[in-house]
Order: sequence, then C-alpha cells, then structure tokens
Amino acid sequence: MPSVFETSSTAIPITFVTKSSWDQVAETLPPAQRQFAAANAFAAKPGGYLALPAPDGAIAQVLFGIEDAAARSRDLFRPGALPGLLPPGIYRFANAPHDARLAALAFALGSYRFARYRKADRPEVRLVSPDGVDAAEIDRMADAAMLARDLINTPANDMGPEELAAAAQDLAAEFGASFDCTIGEDLKANFPLIHAVGMASDRAPRLIDIGWGDPAHPRVTLVGKGVCFDTGGLDLKPSSGMLIMKKDMGGAANVLALARMVMDAKLKLRLRVLIPAVENAVAGNAFRPLDIFTSRKGITVEIGNTDAEGRLVLADALALADEESPDLLIDLGTLTGAARVALGPDLPPFYTNDETLAADVARCAAKENDPLWRMPLWPAYDAWLDSKTATITNAPSGGFAGSIVCALFLQRFVEQAKSWLHVDIYGWTPSAKPARPEGGECQAARAIYTLLSERYA
Repeated sequence: MPSVFETSSTAIPITFVTKSSWDQVAETLPPAQRQFAAANAFAAKPGGYLALPAPDGAIAQVLFGIEDAAARSRDLFRPGALPGLLPPGIYRFANAPHDARLAALAFALGSYRFARYRKADRPEVRLVSPDGVDAAEIDRMADAAMLARDLINTPANDMGPEELAAAAQDLAAEFGASFDCTIGEDLKANFPLIHAVGMASDRAPRLIDIGWGDPAHPRVTLVGKGVCFDTGGLDLKPSSGMLIMKKDMGGAANVLALARMVMDAKLKLRLRVLIPAVENAVAGNAFRPLDIFTSRKGITVEIGNTDAEGRLVLADALALADEESPDLLIDLGTLTGAARVALGPDLPPFYTNDETLAADVARCAAKENDPLWRMPLWPAYDAWLDSKTATITNAPSGGFAGSIVCALFLQRFVEQAKSWLHVDIYGWTPSAKPARPEGGECQAARAIYTLLSERYA
C-alpha cells in the first residue's frame, strides 16, 4: 500500500478538540470561522468533524472531536475516521491528540479499502508525519494490516488452500525467505490430522513452511490456522454460522502479517512460519464423529466434533514446530465461539504459562491499542479432554470453558518449546469503527510484533 505520509509546508491543520477544550479553542478562531462553527452547531463531540473556510474559500483548518482526557473510555483510533471525512489534500496535526503515534497509525489504517471486486477508491488524503513519529514503522504496521485484511476479505472461491499458499510464497519471495509446501496425500504419513480435515475437499490440503533469518539467532516460530472455509464438516454449521467462514483462515492471515513486519524490520531472529491450509468440506470421504486419528506427535485423537477442526490442523503443525525447541512458539487461530461469548469480537484471549511473556504481551497490547486479555490454562480442566477410546478427544461434551479447553488441547502438542503463546482471535470487525472497517481484521499481530521488536531488535 502506498504510504499515507507526505511532506508539505502548506498542509491543512487538523485541530483536535474535546468538549472541555472547545470554548477555549473557539476563542482563538477568527470571528468568521467562530460564527461558521456556531452556525453548524459544532460541539466537539467525539467524532465530530468540521472544515472551516478561509476567506478565499479554501479550507483553513479542520476541527475534529475526541474524548476528554478524563473520559471513562477513549478510542485512541478515533482519528482513523478522518480519511473517510476529509476532502482530498495533505493534512497535519495542529495539536497533539491523546497519542500522536496511534493517531497516525489510525489515519493509515482508516485509509484501507477492499477493492478487488468493485471500485473503491482509496481516500486521496495524505498526512505529514507528526514530530517524533517513525513514519516507516507506521507504514510497516499498516501494510501488514492491509495484507491480513485483504486475505480475509477475499471469498473462499478465490482464497482456497492453493491461493493462500501462493500468497505466502509471494511474501517469502519478497523478503528472500525459503518456501516449502507439502500437499494432499503427501500429508497423510506425517501430518494425519491436517490430511483428515482437508481430505473431503476437491482442493487439496497443504502445509506451508517459510523460513527466514540467520539460523544462529533465537528461533521464533509462528503457526497460523488456515481453514479457508469451514462448513463444520459432517457436524454441519447452520447457514448463519457459515456466512462469514471465509474468515476462518484469519489466523494464517495474521501470522503472515506478523511475518511481514518481522522480515521488513530485519529483526535479529530465526523465523519459521507454518500454516496448515485446508477446507473443511462435506463429502463421502469426510472425517466423521468418533473417528480416531494418530497425530504427528503420536497422540491418538477421537473426533468429538468435526466442527472443532482448527485445533486439529494446528496440533500437527505445533508438533512439527515443537521438534526444533524454538525459543518462542506462537499460534494464532479463529478457534472458538466461546472466546467471543466471554470477551466479544474485539478482545481476543491469549494463553501462556510464561509469566514474563504474559506481562510483556499485555503491556505491548495496551501500547499498540491491539487489545488482548490473558485467560488461564486451568489444569483441572485438562481431564475433560480424556477419551474412553483414544488418548484425547478434540471436543469434550458439556460445552463449558470452550476456549480454555481448546488451549489445553493444543498444549498437549507443545513440550520442548522454551515458551509458548496461544491466541484465539476473531479476525473480523462486525460493524465499522474508526480505523477498523467492517470485515477482515488484523488482530494480535501488532502487539506481538512490538514484543518481538523489543526482544530481538
């Protein structure tokens, strides 16, 4: 995506105002502009926008309302609404919003348009980078978010396992990374769970494997759930539950976004990216409830529900990743409705037993306005995974603590990694917000990138 930043000595100023500061700001305006604001009933409410005219009819400055500093909650991405409001031109921040860096990032994120299938011109607005803000870093984060959004927003007929692999290969080529892909029947011997989930589709499943960086550097492995469409399998979803299942590869999309940032920033780490890419379809050879498969790790898994397929494909990929004993193993996936019931679509839960990592993740999530919330790997619930006929089941009956149980299932496949982080994302914005248009969303990637930047810059 082209940068939103541009230099200009004549950029139009954007003045951020709050309800409590508006009277003071209004006193500084020329009388004609003050009268114009009064005539338009501008009240500096959050999201309120007004372009003030100059005597020659041009825009003299823009007023934009944000929350008071003492407000119960503040949307630090509120300035992300500006690209959809402003006339074409180059702008600058005349005063500081609550966080100038996040406001600049929001401005970049708010410029996104998904235009693959219909004309959707990107707003013709540019921003002078605020003082002290690293424009290249903002561009890096915005470009990664656009990649994730584009991949998720693309419908499944154009974003199957093969197309997802092609996107991953393009990213690898851009940064000189290695790329390997195991496809179809070649998965059966070493990745039986990935093969089982994807075998009913006429679009062959595959395991994508990207490598980048100096092998002498600390090993960081990213694993992303790449279920390109999820019917639920024989435990078929209702039509309402299937409607946005093109987003079920959101974990893979966000892992690729995270990898893009890591490689573009040239962090000092040895990166590996693993993406099990499948379509969970219905056919005569689909895997069935109570089928049993032996995973790559040797753990036998009874299928309690074919709609709990994401943890199955992640399990084989995690087992492969774990064999290298990485310093940090991270997986992202659109995994459980239980996570949404507990925390909603905007606040993904994360799981780890590493207290230092947990504190760092929470801090970086807050810093980047990329919210995450820690949930427990509650040991007492681990017994719920027990099966009478196999080592474990992928979906215990009862339905309690669904996101925790999923995390505990995945934990069974991680033993040698020095530290492990699991994030249960939604990957979708149900209704548009500033900087976050309705549709596919980049979640957790910016927070984790900031953490990796601190550790391996």
